[in-house]
Amino acid sequence: MRIELDRVKCNVLGICESVAPDFFEITDDGDVAVLRDDVPAECVAELEEAVAACPTEALRLAR
Repeated sequence: MRIELDRVKCNVLGICESVAPDFFEITDDGDVAVLRDDVPAECVAELEEAVAACPTEALRLAR
């Protein structure tokens, strides 16, 4: 699985970073950075929570 971020939809609220800080970071420029593209099986639940928590639906997990 991999993380897909729609930068057009993203409002940089930081919820993804608070839910999954090993995968997302708000940069000094005010953007969201995806820190890892690969999603280990043991992290899928954490990332599904981050995707569900995104109010703008800018995140998605793809196979």
